[in-house]
Amino acid sequence: MIMNTSVSIKDLSLNFGAVSVLKDLNLDINDGEFLVLLGSSGCGKSTLLNCIAGLLDASAGQIFIKGKNVTWEEPKDRGIGMVFQSYALYPQMSVEKNLSFGLRVAKVPQAEIDKRVARASEILQIQPLLKRKPAELSGGQRQRVAIGRALVRDVDVFLFDEPLSNLDAKLRSELRVEIKRLHQSLKNTMIYVTHDQIEALTLADRIAIMKSGIIQQLDDPTTIYNRPRNLFVAGFIGSPSMNFLHGELTKNSEKTVFRSNGVSFSLDGYDTAQPLQPGRKVVLGVRPEHIKVDENLGPEMHDATVDIEEPMGADNLLWLKHAGHTMSVRINGARRFKVGTPVKLSFDMSLASLFDAETEERI
Repeated sequence: MIMNTSVSIKDLSLNFGAVSVLKDLNLDINDGEFLVLLGSSGCGKSTLLNCIAGLLDASAGQIFIKGKNVTWEEPKDRGIGMVFQSYALYPQMSVEKNLSFGLRVAKVPQAEIDKRVARASEILQIQPLLKRKPAELSGGQRQRVAIGRALVRDVDVFLFDEPLSNLDAKLRSELRVEIKRLHQSLKNTMIYVTHDQIEALTLADRIAIMKSGIIQQLDDPTTIYNRPRNLFVAGFIGSPSMNFLHGELTKNSEKTVFRSNGVSFSLDGYDTAQPLQPGRKVVLGVRPEHIKVDENLGPEMHDATVDIEEPMGADNLLWLKHAGHTMSVRINGARRFKVGTPVKLSFDMSLASLFDAETEERI
């Protein structure tokens, strides 16, 4: 299926003095796609969003929205609606006036303003709040109003800059569902910045993971999680993080195996297009839920000892001592283990990851 490009970024760079924040960045965002820019603080994700919005001028490169070169256009002329981390509502105005303010400034006819405000308030379920002032609203209600203010502009592209980070965990979860429902209803292009990987994995059609102004991997959430392109992505996604074992590939009875701290691990089931050359220094990565405790997944089991147990309700997180490594394993919350208990581990190599120790790229 051929996708129409909604936002296209070509060779974009941004420098603050001698500091390079974005580096020759290229990114095409499909029409109607929900794209999440994910990364830790300082990775360049908000800077990229601000360049798309026109709040920052690029040092080099071009930005296209709906095929139009908007690199030097004013924000109001780019056909975007933006929702910030801060609600930025006018405290003296009612919700209704906050929603309509931009339209009134743009001299949109009153009948059209009323129509757009009614539609946005219905979609966001804030009709009963229209006569209230921001001080009379909860944090979640204020953020709904902020989203509604972008919604009334009736634009093709919505930009979200960490809109939920000021809310508590319960509200974040609730509004996450609302934003996903909003996207499914409107089918507009949405670009969403966050450092929260749960938000990214649950909301995105695709995730762009950023580090030092460079996109490390651009893929759908399942691929990002199960087949990370490099060691950085593998360690960044997942809580707790992927387990990493450093070692090398060796030959054992005509088969190539992974060896670490004197222990050999069968690679049966590992999917790679590259030949596994003996002698290569590698890092084996296995997620906590892809290790079984006292359950045989394959041709071998390994000895380990329970070091710490963290009951988490539905899940139980075990920290195990194994062959000189400390490993995290996620098991069913109904299973309990005492500290010091010897256990057997089995690894699902079909879901494991191998990385070259030098390049840190996936093998």
